Amino acid sequence: NATILIRGESGVGKGLIARAIRDKSNRRNNKYITKSCTDFSRENILISELFGHEKGAFTGAENVHKGIFEEASGGTVFIDEIGDATSEAQGSLLRVLEEKVIRRMKGSSDINVDVRVITATNKNLEELIRAGEFREDLFHRLNQYTIKLPTLEERTADIPELLACFIRKFNKEDSKNILIETKEGEKDCLRQDVLELLRGYDWPGNIREFENAVRTA
Repeated sequence: NATILIRGESGVGKGLIARAIRDKSNRRNNKYITKSCTDFSRENILISELFGHEKGAFTGAENVHKGIFEEASGGTVFIDEIGDATSEAQGSLLRVLEEKVIRRMKGSSDINVDVRVITATNKNLEELIRAGEFREDLFHRLNQYTIKLPTLEERTADIPELLACFIRKFNKEDSKNILIETKEGEKDCLRQDVLELLRGYDWPGNIREFENAVRTA
């Protein structure tokens, strides 16, 4: 049930790690809901998506809306790009972690929730704290356990496995039959000159860019 903070550059697979954590947890049979703090242009929409709102809470709020903490109670929520959370969202999230309760926008009563929280960011939260843009008390609540994902440039030894994985994936999705291994299971159909070419590139878009390159090829 520990709160986990996943850190790493864009494209390294933070969302996949979050889902894997959920799938290995005791909450794997309960709801799993994800939201990104960068997906909402207005603060009240972000607050509503996370914590819900009552009818009339803001212009366009014509019905009661449950946020992800209420919807996923008993399960897991994954909040991506937590470094972009607004100050109000940060305060409400801190209360969830400390007291296990939420209050919808314009609500008059607290609602108990039981949610495991996983967050992710590609930003330097320590710098945001020094700049006064991120709450230090929230950082320590989120940081019970940290997973730092390396860039693809830092893990080039994984490129043969990733290449084989994505070829299998696209063989299935696109009804192809690109050979990647013999009956003995050895990946001797992966050309060494191609692997060296792939290892020699710095992959600024990380695994997401690599996956797209394999599909294009």
